[in-house]
Amino acid sequence: MKTIKFIALAATALAGFTTASAEDKIEGSVSADVVSRYIWRGQALGDAAIQPSAELSYKGLSLSAWGNFGFIDKYDDKEFDLTLSYTAKGFTVGITDYYFSSYGADNKYFEYRSHDTQHVWEAFVGYDFDFAAINWYTNIAGADGINKSGKRAYSSYLELSAPFKLATCDWSAAVGIVPYATSFYGDANGFAVTNVSLRATKDIKIYKNFCIPVFVEGICNPSTKKGYLVAGFTIKP
Repeated sequence: MKTIKFIALAATALAGFTTASAEDKIEGSVSADVVSRYIWRGQALGDAAIQPSAELSYKGLSLSAWGNFGFIDKYDDKEFDLTLSYTAKGFTVGITDYYFSSYGADNKYFEYRSHDTQHVWEAFVGYDFDFAAINWYTNIAGADGINKSGKRAYSSYLELSAPFKLATCDWSAAVGIVPYATSFYGDANGFAVTNVSLRATKDIKIYKNFCIPVFVEGICNPSTKKGYLVAGFTIKP
């Protein structure tokens, strides 16, 4: 009986060690979206594009890279973003470095002077309730917009989102708000709803266990009175 108990305890300890070891591993992922148009927080930033991404994560800490490269209009800005974040018990905090380069312009990546840089640094905090999520974003440095007084706006954006399943598709509804005046979000003159969106995603089976998620998203910006319908698909291992 003692031998059986010892084996059971050893098996439990080994299982716990294995689980802990698995959790301690550095995880990595890569993917790319192909979209019919680049719409960001209710703003149209470019035509059809490929948007690659890569991420490393460890115990809630993650470092990710994301880009946007238009293949229709050569004058669309190219974008390269780096995000460092930490997530624990539903809470997420982090910072993103957005970098934009324009066709034909002398866009130096390592130019950080406030009036010359093509970088925008944004801090964010959020909480995921599982059935819904809330996130707050604020530009803290770089090429930020200005307010009505012509001063740095510390442009901010609040988004509420909720996922759900319906008719064999995965859905996500979102509402985005700019709380105060800034030129960064389409010349918002004050409190403004800039993004109301609904996205449907469905996996399309290509071959055996290989599927490609295809999505369609309807987006409207009540502040600018514009609307968009975007389609795309995701490629990932």
